[in-house]
Amino acid sequence: MPQGKTQDTTHNVTCPILILAAGSSRRMRGRDKLLEPVNDQPLIRLQCERAVAAGQPVYVAVPSLDHPRALAVADLPVALIPIPDSNEGIGATLRTSIPRLPDGVQGFMIVLGDLVALNTDDFVAMLRALETYPENLIWRGATRDAKPGHPIVFHHSLRDEFSSLKGDEGAAQIVAAHKDKMHLVELGPQALLDLDTPEDWAEWRTP
Repeated sequence: MPQGKTQDTTHNVTCPILILAAGSSRRMRGRDKLLEPVNDQPLIRLQCERAVAAGQPVYVAVPSLDHPRALAVADLPVALIPIPDSNEGIGATLRTSIPRLPDGVQGFMIVLGDLVALNTDDFVAMLRALETYPENLIWRGATRDAKPGHPIVFHHSLRDEFSSLKGDEGAAQIVAAHKDKMHLVELGPQALLDLDTPEDWAEWRTP
């Protein structure tokens, strides 16, 4: 479970990173997967630290400002965005969060908080892709065999398309609408590694 080392994070782009941490962890049977210990600290804190090290502003969507997830990262240099209707699904989280991101940026990166193996190197790779392939509208992390995963960077011009999202399908409809302008960024298996159940966590922790 190594944490990727911080790379040179100097870029000519400004791309805030939004970590989605407002979900309910329904499949964890009472445990909160974002508070599961990874490298001796809660996953959400580790994810925030890795994102901050990429050198961009970091925002974190949480159920409320007094939620344990929010308290776990309250001392970090991140901006917390409370999502009162988070039970509606990820659509509500995105619909509420995206307008809170700063204006005048080239794009914004959306990160699922439960992708346990993403690290700073991956965030930096996404930023480099935004800078290197500016003709696209979406830059998406992928496995080495080109299976699309996360994180996903969206061009700033797509911002308004998040205002009508509903339910629990996230930004899938936005990605589908602009798939001809999407660039896949090869990261590795971590682009799809999420741990949704206690059994998933137990297996991942088994040497």
